[in-house]
Amino acid sequence: MPSVTSLPLFHLYGDPPDDRAFDFIHIETIASRSQVHDWTISPHRHRNLFQILLLTGGGGEMVLEEAVIEFSAPTVMLVPPPVAHGFRFAPRVSEGWVLSFSDDVAAALGEQGGAFAAWLREAARQPVIPLPSGAQTQRLARLCAELNEEHLMARDGHRLAMRSLLALIGIGVARLAASQALSGVATLQPADATVAALRALVETHFRSERQVAFYADALAMTPDRLNDHVKRAAGVTAGHLIRQRVATEAKRQLVFTGATIHEIAFDLGFADPSHFARFFRTHTGTSPQAFRARRGG
Repeated sequence: MPSVTSLPLFHLYGDPPDDRAFDFIHIETIASRSQVHDWTISPHRHRNLFQILLLTGGGGEMVLEEAVIEFSAPTVMLVPPPVAHGFRFAPRVSEGWVLSFSDDVAAALGEQGGAFAAWLREAARQPVIPLPSGAQTQRLARLCAELNEEHLMARDGHRLAMRSLLALIGIGVARLAASQALSGVATLQPADATVAALRALVETHFRSERQVAFYADALAMTPDRLNDHVKRAAGVTAGHLIRQRVATEAKRQLVFTGATIHEIAFDLGFADPSHFARFFRTHTGTSPQAFRARRGG
């Protein structure tokens, strides 16, 4: 398998990375994309997408980092960002769903901030989860079908409905992973410790600290070494992670709160709303006002 740094980074498979994706939930059938590529999804990574695959028919092999894992229906497969992965599906008989969602969606769900994402990351240490009964497979397939209907129909309230269905699917999968003690199945190691520590620090300090040097000092590293390490492990620099967290918080407040743009700018540590507006446009390609209007429509 190619080295991690040489693997392509995609948004959805075949599409260029999209750091501006926000509140992104996508679902499609396994066949819709894989049959176009001769039922083979070559090894790649996603910078900021979680994926849940539900296989209801067929089978194949999953390439996961350096491991190759065989699977057969019914089963669930989990891929957190930015783990290297690929698939070889049995042609024409493989059926099911591929659910992809941005990490800001995962971070926003759950009773406590980040709980849902933490559950999924822990569950994904067991990336292939055979389903023990027809009833559980049918329930997950029904939820995926309902999610697909909401995605396609885009009716009033569909974003809320999609987040709710995603939560039910994710929690169901996490419970299955926790309840099964599987032997002979490859497991993922915990997320890179340095990246995890950086993310935790950013979560605490992103409103007031934007400089990589602050976080490097807290981690007893030089800024260059921290940037190089994070680039290898996550596909982006430490500075990118910091700025991305600020931009994500700005998007959340614009979409989900009634705070004024001036209030949001102040909350995020910008001394002048015009500085916030320039930052936001740089990282999203649009103004805060236009982003709020579009997402609220």
